[in-house]
Amino acid sequence: MTASESPAINDTLARIGRWSGFLADWCETHGERLDALAEDGRLDAAHELVVDDAPDAEREDFMAALRAYRNETMAVIAWRDLADIDTLETTLDGLSRLADRCIEAALQEAEREVAKRYGRLLDADGNAQQMIVIGMGKLGGGELNFSSDIDLIFAYRAPGESDGDRTLDADGYFKRVARRVVQNLSETTGEGFAYRVDTRLRPFGDAGALTASIGAMENYYQAHGREWERYAWVKARPVAGDLDGGAQLIRRLKPFVYRRYLDYGTFESIRDMKALIDRQVVRAELQDNIKLGSGGIREVEFIVQAFQLIRGGQEPSLQDNRLLPTLARLASDDHLPEHTARELERAYRFLRRAENRLQMADDRQTHDLPETAEARAALAESMDYDDWSTFAEAMQETREGVHQAFEQVFVSPQADDTGRDQESQALSAFWDGDLDDDAARELLAEYGIKDIDAVRDALAEMQDQSLYRSLEDRGRRWIARLIPLLFGAAARASDPDKSLARTISVLSAIIGRSTYMALLVEHPAALSTLMRLCAASDWITSRIREQPALLDSLLDPRQLYKPPRRAELAENLEQDLAAIDADDLELRMDTLRRFKQSASLRIAAADVSNSMPLMIVSDHLTELAEVVLDAALEMAWHQMTRRYGTPRDDNGERAPFAIVAYGKLGGLELGYTSDLDLVFVYAGKTEAMTDGDRTLTHQAFFTRLAQRLIHVLSTQTAAGRVYEIDMRLRPSGKAGMMVTHIDAFARYQNEQAWTWEHQALVRARHVSGHAGVGERFAEIRREVLGRERDVGRLAREVCNMRDRMRKVKDETSGDWLDVKQMAGGLIDIEFIAQFSALRYGHDCPELLRFTDAIRVLETLESGGIATYDDVKTLTRAYRLYRQRIHADSLQRNRAMMHADEMRELRDGVAALWQSWVAGHAAAAESD
Repeated sequence: MTASESPAINDTLARIGRWSGFLADWCETHGERLDALAEDGRLDAAHELVVDDAPDAEREDFMAALRAYRNETMAVIAWRDLADIDTLETTLDGLSRLADRCIEAALQEAEREVAKRYGRLLDADGNAQQMIVIGMGKLGGGELNFSSDIDLIFAYRAPGESDGDRTLDADGYFKRVARRVVQNLSETTGEGFAYRVDTRLRPFGDAGALTASIGAMENYYQAHGREWERYAWVKARPVAGDLDGGAQLIRRLKPFVYRRYLDYGTFESIRDMKALIDRQVVRAELQDNIKLGSGGIREVEFIVQAFQLIRGGQEPSLQDNRLLPTLARLASDDHLPEHTARELERAYRFLRRAENRLQMADDRQTHDLPETAEARAALAESMDYDDWSTFAEAMQETREGVHQAFEQVFVSPQADDTGRDQESQALSAFWDGDLDDDAARELLAEYGIKDIDAVRDALAEMQDQSLYRSLEDRGRRWIARLIPLLFGAAARASDPDKSLARTISVLSAIIGRSTYMALLVEHPAALSTLMRLCAASDWITSRIREQPALLDSLLDPRQLYKPPRRAELAENLEQDLAAIDADDLELRMDTLRRFKQSASLRIAAADVSNSMPLMIVSDHLTELAEVVLDAALEMAWHQMTRRYGTPRDDNGERAPFAIVAYGKLGGLELGYTSDLDLVFVYAGKTEAMTDGDRTLTHQAFFTRLAQRLIHVLSTQTAAGRVYEIDMRLRPSGKAGMMVTHIDAFARYQNEQAWTWEHQALVRARHVSGHAGVGERFAEIRREVLGRERDVGRLAREVCNMRDRMRKVKDETSGDWLDVKQMAGGLIDIEFIAQFSALRYGHDCPELLRFTDAIRVLETLESGGIATYDDVKTLTRAYRLYRQRIHADSLQRNRAMMHADEMRELRDGVAALWQSWVAGHAAAAESD
């Protein structure tokens, strides 16, 4: 008896039927349906896999029809898979879509039957509710295997009551629906069953209610959620019923699943879960289990989902319930080496294909490699291998590769307590206070530590904190495991004492946050980086101590030591802010602060590692400030226009407003702790009104806009502040308006401004806001600075300002000279550059192109105004002074130098000051 009238179909069946008794039996029993499927093209490689709709839930023979539908579709999927028509993804997707349709049909039948007796379930507003069905595991990921159980969680939107003659509350009503769904799918009839259903992933497992509201689910996971439940919900997907409600439930649980910080405690949790599985494997002798055994499918899943749990809160692109796309993203984002990800993908495809072929043999859930020669030969042949030994060798090689990758990702950086070496045990004893002084000094000397008492006191102070005393056992274990690593890292530092002391100060600040301790234990490279940065800079140490979230930035050295340029900064900040409601100003402000701090740390890391010259460091800090200003200004605009409407020009466009930077930001010489010297200007009609329900004049609107902008930037929050803002350089200084019309700004500069204000204008430039106003400002600047001036009067006024500044700010004492304010110091050079721009700008407009001292000075030489040697003296001194100031600022020290240092260079600068500026002032006085 043939299964089909088609020779081609019979030939294919003769080949693939040897590999699947389930398929052969189905085809033998359903020859007519086989021919119909062939005629429709559903077994043809030229056609895509089709999964029909499930049978109508109102059919009297629904249970039989559902099973027949399931078996026929499974036969089609098996045929196409065994004949190598479909890819692995197509097969897994088809199996998942089939399950979705069966669950939906089972739900419709269950709801219909329960409604006959109890009516519809209505919420408090009288709206009918439908049950939410969440698929977990491989079903949730759209990666169901051939004969898998399906893991389901049942929920509903809100409490309510049914409207039938016999009423039920939502719990009772949906419990009955859920039970009938399970029965419809899993009950064995004469036609078999559709799916085995597992509901143990629900809150409280078997002991918990079968269904719960979204609110109750959210409360459960906040109060009782465990690590393995986070792991399970990574795969969650609404599969039937109220799909929008299911999506809402998943969104509300995202903070539980994907934590906003980098959660390196996940590694320990997954190691614990894997150890439990391994013990079960050994007890049940499941070494040949390709799912749970060493190097099996579960290890690939653990690798991918660990990165999702650790980083998913900060990188939404990793919040994907599919394994292969997530694995690819881990490689493209450099979380896994590309070759590792490629090998894991190959292994996963191999293992999942083998898993399906195992289960297709008899439509039986199994993950164990077969034992009989006949079954082994069939499996090997179905996997395109000549014989079992060749296949078994490939399987062994694949699993060894997976397990090696798993070990690389999850192996604990240090041995367990029972396996510690003697030094680690001794360091633990020192931490516990169980080591006498002589033994402690001898031990710590091996790590290069000289001041044993200081270390002991610092550690004791850390243990005396109330936060430490209140830690749970898990937190204390993290710290105990960190101590040996801490001393090991110090031993590799150039100054172990300073490195250790500063790092301990950071640990003391984060001692109550076990997640950060876990980060440093699980990622020893991060600990080494932290210690290196702390040793290099007290400023960096203080930043991390004040904002421990910056520790997240230490995890990727390639990114840490390669700060992004402006375009990437702007894109990253835009992405961070895009996820936050535009009206949530507080959260947006905190996000802005964290972004600025993280980017500053990356710049500082590259700086102290000597991978960037100072000029480039300032360029990075300047670009960062400009990007932050752009974002802060848009936040201020949003807040203002929402309340008062928009100020508009004659064309109906948003009236122009711009930010001008003076000082270090204007001169492209920003430092880590620099204030921003800002001036706000606008154009248009001052007395025109905004177009909101509550109106303001443009002048009043822009004044409040500036105040809001300063609030966004300089308010101290839990996340710190972005920048201090200094507005004293605005027209008329503290007595002047907070914002100035651009025409009024021009009049002030031309008619009222002091010479020192024109000096400041040399370092001024447009940095944010309306480009047209920025161009108008640049024109005013050129006009003012290019004015012909009386050289003697100019020199006298510049010298007078220099003398007043030195009297107030010079901290020179004895043989220690203030690098900024000393004679021949940095400020002298800046004043020389500003004086030269004002003196020669009329005859050499090229001088007015630049706002930084170096390029102004270099233009003096290229313009034939100064000699090469004089300009070289000034620019060399300026660079050396800035390097000294910059290095001391990283240690939070005032930049001072001994009178014996750079004496010749200082004298050269002082001589040029005398000949270029002070000499003209003296001559003017004598006249």
